[in-house]
Amino acid sequence: MQMEPLQQPTILILGAGAVGLSLAGKLSGVATVYAACRRVHASAIMERGLVMEGVWGDRTVRGIDCVMGPEDLPDSIDFVIITSKGTDTRTVCEEYAGVIQGRPTVTLQNGIGNEEIIAEYTGTVIGGTVTTNFSVCGPGHVRVLSESAPMRLGIWSGGEDATRALDRLITLIRSASIPVEVEQDIRAGKWAKALLNIAVNPISALLRAPVGVAADPNLREIISGLIRETFAVAGAEGVRLPWATPEDYLAYLFGVQVPDFATVYPSMYYDLQQGHRTEIDLLNGYIAIAGERHGFETPYNRCITGLVRSAEKQPGWA
Repeated sequence: MQMEPLQQPTILILGAGAVGLSLAGKLSGVATVYAACRRVHASAIMERGLVMEGVWGDRTVRGIDCVMGPEDLPDSIDFVIITSKGTDTRTVCEEYAGVIQGRPTVTLQNGIGNEEIIAEYTGTVIGGTVTTNFSVCGPGHVRVLSESAPMRLGIWSGGEDATRALDRLITLIRSASIPVEVEQDIRAGKWAKALLNIAVNPISALLRAPVGVAADPNLREIISGLIRETFAVAGAEGVRLPWATPEDYLAYLFGVQVPDFATVYPSMYYDLQQGHRTEIDLLNGYIAIAGERHGFETPYNRCITGLVRSAEKQPGWA
């Protein structure tokens, strides 16, 4: 008796920039992938496919369905993965609310607070962190420069439904040869990743220099202040970070992370260069507001936030 082939799961990626397009290309071998992306990318992908290069392989991927809105989607979406900038989370959720509702939705976004927004639209939210270095080379053309650690996914909300969804998703991602691990405390995991972004992204962007600039001794006091304030806010929020003290994390930051990412320019640098809004309000701005809510001062984070917000308004910044 001839058996029918198993149907591939269907994934919708919302916010297909460097991260989203790279994931679309990698997952297209094991799933049917729809990607909501800008028209410039959609036109190039529909014409010649998605060009990928780097540690995830050099090839042209065909078969990715680019969509301009929820009306372009089938009813059979199994997973929604949001990779848009955190500043766009609310807008994306509003536009695709009918698709997100009732479906497992994953966030692989920078910053703190995206999961809370997504949870307003669906009961099953899976938080994630990814430290792979993605970049856009041109329309429909991405490069995966390095992969420093596995993707980590964990349940944010949803109970048993979320557990089953997470298990299926982990299996699917591994079948695409993407390293991925389960994060038991994804809230702590998101904060742990945010520490690097809070410490170096705005400084690197403002100085128009790669991450390695953070090793400058003249910046040590500023970076230490940003991290001490963030640890204080995390404690007030009930978040248990992997490092017991700010000094423990600072040793890891300067001993491991800054050297590993020394030549990398953060996305905040490119946002300012291109006149785009940054994610500062989901990083240092979040810490400043949360500190105020808990009744203590966060002068370092408040200062950095103000500087970046001012830089966003400077037309000649680039």
